Amino acid sequence: MALRDPPRPDVPGHRLKSLAEVLGHAFAKPDLLDEALTHASAAKRRGRGYERLEFLGDRVLGLVLADVLLKTFPKEREGDIAKRHARLVSRQALVQVARAIDLGKSIKLSKGEEGARTNEAVLADAMEAVIAALYLDGGLDIAAAFVATRWKDLIAADAAPPRDAKTRLQEWAQARGLGLPTYTQTSASGPAHAPQRTIEARVGKHGPASGSGRSKREAEQAAAAALLVEVAADA
Repeated sequence: MALRDPPRPDVPGHRLKSLAEVLGHAFAKPDLLDEALTHASAAKRRGRGYERLEFLGDRVLGLVLADVLLKTFPKEREGDIAKRHARLVSRQALVQVARAIDLGKSIKLSKGEEGARTNEAVLADAMEAVIAALYLDGGLDIAAAFVATRWKDLIAADAAPPRDAKTRLQEWAQARGLGLPTYTQTSASGPAHAPQRTIEARVGKHGPASGSGRSKREAEQAAAAALLVEVAADA
């Protein structure tokens, strides 16, 4: 009698269950988590990918971190708290957390988009969508518990309020007698709820260095960070 291969596990179900364990929440509505992991390329119906949840997750994350920061740093000024907050809700922070929980392997993509599994924009957007799924399924306390746990090390990493890239670039330029950095938008694309802007930064004879983001501020910060790397390499 020939041996039969063992039955294959329910891949989608197994994927959701494994991630739910990492998230620390048993979903009453697993479809919410499934939607949060579905890239537009794999959505069966237009508009049913994770974009809508991403929009909500961004707001939930911002609220939770604002509350955590005010409690963690009760003596800091609003401006310093705002700097911390901006770094913690940035794409870089979202990607760092997404990679820490190996979120990329759970994202649903079409066959033609498999290469996007490690794309930073995809990881950041899916991470926000997952936070929204936690909020909708378990409430604010569940979402806040996840954020507090996974962002704990990021919060602790900055003993002093971080200086943003634009501030550091301006200080670098002023110390060398250069004019103020300039920022020029070179392109804008994407839907209204998730725009993508590209901006070039220049200072003196340095640049241009390009950066992208969902807002003008985010794109300028990315461009400034890129130009700081460039001028450091030239030093």
